[in-house]
Amino acid sequence: MPRTRKKKIPITNTDKASSSSTPTSSRTVIRRFHVLLKKQRQLKNASSANAEVLGEIEHEIDELGGLAAYQRMSSIGQGNDRGGGSEKVLIQWLIHMELRKREAKGKLRLLEVGALKPDNYRTCMSWIDTTPMDLRSRHPSIVEQDFLLMDEDENRGKWDIISLSLVVNFVPDPRDRGRMLCLAHSMLTPDGLLFLALPLPCVENSRYLTFDTLQSLMDVLGFTEVQRKWKKGGKMAYWLYRKSEGDHKTLHEYRKKTVCRQGDRNNFAILLP
Repeated sequence: MPRTRKKKIPITNTDKASSSSTPTSSRTVIRRFHVLLKKQRQLKNASSANAEVLGEIEHEIDELGGLAAYQRMSSIGQGNDRGGGSEKVLIQWLIHMELRKREAKGKLRLLEVGALKPDNYRTCMSWIDTTPMDLRSRHPSIVEQDFLLMDEDENRGKWDIISLSLVVNFVPDPRDRGRMLCLAHSMLTPDGLLFLALPLPCVENSRYLTFDTLQSLMDVLGFTEVQRKWKKGGKMAYWLYRKSEGDHKTLHEYRKKTVCRQGDRNNFAILLP
């Protein structure tokens, strides 16, 4: 009997979420990318930068594929075969708040910062008007823009919702992270909502940030917590905040790092500018 030949599968380069990249390999690339960016920023800000070391770091960033590789890995993590993106958490919260029943007031204006896909909120098109944005757009429908360079005056009080999902932790400088939160507060409408998503270790295992200190920081900036979601042993933490009045008298307390706990911790921090 003749042997049955297996049908050959063509080797193609696709952007489908079911990539051969495993969750572990994706996380490894993303973590290494964060480390390299931090070192790159530190060297560039140093008065006597070591050009040779800086060149080695930039070479390794290029070897990893640069920002495009980071975006691809992150996009894979948002695929349906990996549980979907964090937008599902936000959508559920908004539905629970009955915000999709506000037809008379028009659609909610959502600014999705760090969007890797143009259609994360396609199921909500009837009640959410989404503007996806990222540093490096991977699709014509995604606005290519650095959030930190947006015109604050033009966007003041413009957005009903701002999503910062896995964005703040990607910013290398702790003060730029704080400035990002300040800008979000300025750009939200009165009673606007901020959706924040961070890797759980940023608050659970940081030397400088805990759940309590983050809450205190957000209170000072003028964000009232509406929802929070995380689980012990999980990988992500999610918050939904409503814009409110901040206590600007104590802003100075968050302009320098304060050690919250000792031991083998990471150095993630958020400082105000």
